[in-house]
Amino acid sequence: MPVFKFGGASIKDVPAIKNVVQILRQYQQENLLVVVSASGKTTNALEKVVLAYVQQTGQAEGLLQAVRQQHLDLLQGLFNNPQHPIYDEINDLFVDVEWILEEEPQDGYDYLYDQIVSLGELLSTTILAAYLNEEGLKTHWLDVRDCILTDNNYRDAQVDWSETQNRIQKIVPPLLQNQLVLTQGFLGSSSENFTTTLGREGSDYTAAIFASCLNSQELTIWKDVPGLLNADPRLFNNTIQLDNISYAEAIEMTYYGAQVIHPKTLRPLQNKNIPLWVKSFVQPQERGSLVSAEEVEQYPPIFVVKKNQALLKIKAKDFHFVDEARFSALFASFAKHRIKVNMTQNTALAFSVCINYEPQKLGGLLEELAQAYMTELRSDLQLISLRHQTDEALNMLRANKEILLEEHIGCTSQLLIAAEANWS
Repeated sequence: MPVFKFGGASIKDVPAIKNVVQILRQYQQENLLVVVSASGKTTNALEKVVLAYVQQTGQAEGLLQAVRQQHLDLLQGLFNNPQHPIYDEINDLFVDVEWILEEEPQDGYDYLYDQIVSLGELLSTTILAAYLNEEGLKTHWLDVRDCILTDNNYRDAQVDWSETQNRIQKIVPPLLQNQLVLTQGFLGSSSENFTTTLGREGSDYTAAIFASCLNSQELTIWKDVPGLLNADPRLFNNTIQLDNISYAEAIEMTYYGAQVIHPKTLRPLQNKNIPLWVKSFVQPQERGSLVSAEEVEQYPPIFVVKKNQALLKIKAKDFHFVDEARFSALFASFAKHRIKVNMTQNTALAFSVCINYEPQKLGGLLEELAQAYMTELRSDLQLISLRHQTDEALNMLRANKEILLEEHIGCTSQLLIAAEANWS
């Protein structure tokens, strides 16, 4: 039984949705489970709703209305009947969020984020399921929150694998008889029945969870690129498609920030030896890239660009050495404030760390560090990781760049650089 995952770009507008339907039509004889993300840039739009609501700017309702109009436009392009029941279903989903916005925020940002941003996946799958049925592809809409149980670590919830597997194996197989099963990516549910999310871009991970729990024959992630490339084609010219790649290499790529696959996706697939295909929904007939247990003898240089980075320099006020005990305390502070560390460098008296720039998390960290340390923060940076480096590739990255940190370990080099940059 295969599992498919379609991201937001694949269902961003009416022609895109119709294209997905044509792809699924080719597989309607298979017992197929399909995981779908929010449409287009809906998640970004809903994040703005959350921020406006928490900050009480008075703009949250208007921003939500823009999301509503975007989805009404989809409905009008897909369903000829303005009295189709789908209109009421979509309206009911918006009402749930409108009820939240009517009250002043009492709960934490992360909790509110999950309750509001989850609307995106519920909208996209409700619309797509209705349209698939309209087009004669019998489809069952499955609420993923009935299947994936998590803790209540909102915005980055951890999966209860044992209970999730029990639920999926009980619920899903009976539904796969003579119909397609369509569900949401990114979402889960806590034991208190509150909606949780698995981390930004977590729909790939959702698909891997289902594939693992159902012992699927393969997982296919449909993208707007022909497969896995050795660099982002929006930043680099002359990119090379990786036809075959090992689980280990793919894990390295996602660890350093490659966004084609969610970092958590690969481990459950590797544990069950489930092949992962990355294919193009624009050219579905093309082979794509295969991630599997098979080792590859040689790779080209692989470039991973991680944007929105910051450099935090930390010095002890008492000029003590930054020793093991202080390292331990510093990393405990990063973990406490859920700040991801991507690269480090230290001298006897100072510690420099490259982190994801997330202002809403940094305030608490900087306040805590100020008790014993002097700090200096610089944002608007990029972290470039180069796997299987060559002198030519490394020199190209260094050319005309302001390099703040540089590190070389094995076949991987990392450079933290200033400002926006493009490479040829």
